[in-house]
Amino acid sequence: MSTHNTICILGIGNVLWADEGFGVRCIEALQQRYEFAPHVQLIDGGTQGLYLVQHVQAASHLMIFDAVDYGLAPGTLKLVENEEVPRFLGAKKMSLHQTGFQEVLALAALTERYPRQVMLVGCQPEELDDYGGSLRPSVRQALEKALLLGVGRLRTWGACPRPRRTALPRQEAVTVGELAIDRYETQRPHAAAAHRNGDARFFPA
Repeated sequence: MSTHNTICILGIGNVLWADEGFGVRCIEALQQRYEFAPHVQLIDGGTQGLYLVQHVQAASHLMIFDAVDYGLAPGTLKLVENEEVPRFLGAKKMSLHQTGFQEVLALAALTERYPRQVMLVGCQPEELDDYGGSLRPSVRQALEKALLLGVGRLRTWGACPRPRRTALPRQEAVTVGELAIDRYETQRPHAAAAHRNGDARFFPA
């Protein structure tokens, strides 16, 4: 297990598929609104899978934000911690990115470089099959509560979160400017002008 004090905050998901971008949007919002102690790292994990193992291995404390299919009402948040966080593949698909996420945790455990504390902040999605779409209202609302829950725990972990006092340099943003949520939503064509199985911004005629 990790013996040093390094906190990794990881957002998993794909912003191109509506509510599947929940985890990444959480990380984006945390970075825009808060500053943290030097030993805290915020990562847009996207759908990188096993490429994230180095970050898990280096962390003493790991917080993951992800869209999770709990079979609950859309926008419902559920926290899973430590040994309850699924480490291996199971019969019930818990996370929408279960395979990559569980393999990362399993590999970290096998190498005996596993975080001392792990917390998964999962949100039940409302809509996934909307290419180029953004978070649905229920999930967007849940994001705010998820941030409060996350920041509260991060404070107890010693992450020292505080409201951002300095502007975030564009080159340090975890999410590229073109995919930042405000720009992403305002530049999407109206539903009548864009097929939901292909946004013209990504598949031009």
